[in-house]
Amino acid sequence: MSVLRTGARGAVAAGAVALVVGCSSLPTMPGPMPTDFVPSSVGAANPSSAQTGNLSPDGFDAARRMTVRIRNVGCSSLSTGSGFALDATTLLTNRHVVADSADLQISTYDGRDVAVRATTTAALADLAIVRTAEPLPAAPVLADTDPVAGDAVTIVGYPLGGQLTVTSGHVIGETMDPLNENFGEVLVTDAAVEPGSSGSAALDSAGRVVGVVYAKNTTGQSFILPVSTLRTLLADETGFTPSPACTR
Repeated sequence: MSVLRTGARGAVAAGAVALVVGCSSLPTMPGPMPTDFVPSSVGAANPSSAQTGNLSPDGFDAARRMTVRIRNVGCSSLSTGSGFALDATTLLTNRHVVADSADLQISTYDGRDVAVRATTTAALADLAIVRTAEPLPAAPVLADTDPVAGDAVTIVGYPLGGQLTVTSGHVIGETMDPLNENFGEVLVTDAAVEPGSSGSAALDSAGRVVGVVYAKNTTGQSFILPVSTLRTLLADETGFTPSPACTR
């Protein structure tokens, strides 16, 4: 069974890891598993969901305002991803979304382009912080606790670099990070994600962030870094270092 990073990318990077099941409620997921970026046509259109998932209309409006589309123009590749605001000039996404970038382009739900000031990445987790030179439309509230098996989650992002899309599902359980077994436990959900969904916020029914999407497997399950991990990592500024630009 493959675990796939959900950044839409023109260049493919591959490796192999083994998945360790951390919860008895999870189906057996034997390794080894190649960890590929899922190739897709960057900028390909996908239908925008008219649904609001598990969110209220007001909750959906707040979610779309906090979510951004990321376009990574590299030296030899072009990729897309998603992200969400942490405050007026800070957003969170995945490390692999911003990797090897020559020009990182951010756009908001209303089509506004936002200039990037600086990007840092975490050494341990697949996380990146992007500082913007202009204010972002809105920022969410981080939940106090992680969701548990059976809890509903809503994913808001820009799969395939297309339109804002909402998908919903439930937490299946926990497992060791299939892409970094030294990292610890992550959440597994049945909410659908696609290439370009990397960096999307996972929200509870109140619109609070309970995690961030970073990968999927070939059976359609998505992997989410839980909010407790986000809080721990974000509290330690030394855990993030400047992201190097690619060299031509």
